[in-house]
Amino acid sequence: MAQTAAPPTKERYIPNGLKFAFGGLAGMAATCVVQPLDLIKTRMQLSGGGRTSFAVAGEIVAREGFFSLYAGLSAGLLRQATYTTTRLGVYNLLFDSYKERNEGKAPGFGTKTLLGVAAGSIGAFVGTPAEVALIRMTADGRLPKEQRRNYKNVVDALMRIVKEEGVLKLWRGAAPTVSRAMVVNAAQLSTYSQAREMFVGYVPDGIALHFCASMVSGLITTIASMPVDIIKTRIQNAAKGASQIAVVTNLLKNEGVFSLWKGFLPYYARLGPHTVLTFIFLEQMNAAYFKYT
Repeated sequence: MAQTAAPPTKERYIPNGLKFAFGGLAGMAATCVVQPLDLIKTRMQLSGGGRTSFAVAGEIVAREGFFSLYAGLSAGLLRQATYTTTRLGVYNLLFDSYKERNEGKAPGFGTKTLLGVAAGSIGAFVGTPAEVALIRMTADGRLPKEQRRNYKNVVDALMRIVKEEGVLKLWRGAAPTVSRAMVVNAAQLSTYSQAREMFVGYVPDGIALHFCASMVSGLITTIASMPVDIIKTRIQNAAKGASQIAVVTNLLKNEGVFSLWKGFLPYYARLGPHTVLTFIFLEQMNAAYFKYT
């Protein structure tokens, strides 16, 4: 008697709501680890001197105490909850939508880049208020005591910015923030996917594969996005009334074009591990979903 062929296994998908949630949770978990590097990176970008990241870190600990390295953590977590949740969720949504429309075929590198740009720009606009609060909170300790804003937490920062400067100031530097995100996501999401495909067969699947792909992605992203990131940081930390054009002009005039890559080491030291940890946490959450549901 002929055996009946088994029906084809239907490919399983993670619900869209969970894609957004997993993306945000992965970014928040990674931020808890790398927040000190983010603070050091911001201080170096705002400084006019040529000090090393180790000198900056030592000065922060000596002047403000060890736990000051985690200043602005609440803003960093809110940034991930808004920006990363949106960008990774939108990217995965667009990625899966492309596959559905093309009979399961994954998008090529060029399409991945465009998907990353779209996801990054949407996420950045949503996350700009938290970004403004984060820059100000991490920069506050470098100012004289009488000039510090002394925000208690991210909620206090957002409320005071609205009260003292107006609600639109929550999106100060939105243009360079979105531009940076477009560059970061075009580089990070597309190169991660591409590097992951290249390493398959050479590196064992799992955390080792995610780590190698993330470090390659982080390096390319750092080189491409640093100039826009520094401009964004200077604009968002500028005093009330300072024009964005004047901020950029003074930066290039007084510090030169290579200042756009100032703080490369802590930026990569922050972005590399953050990329690694975000994608590792995200992949583990995805794997757990398929295993336990």
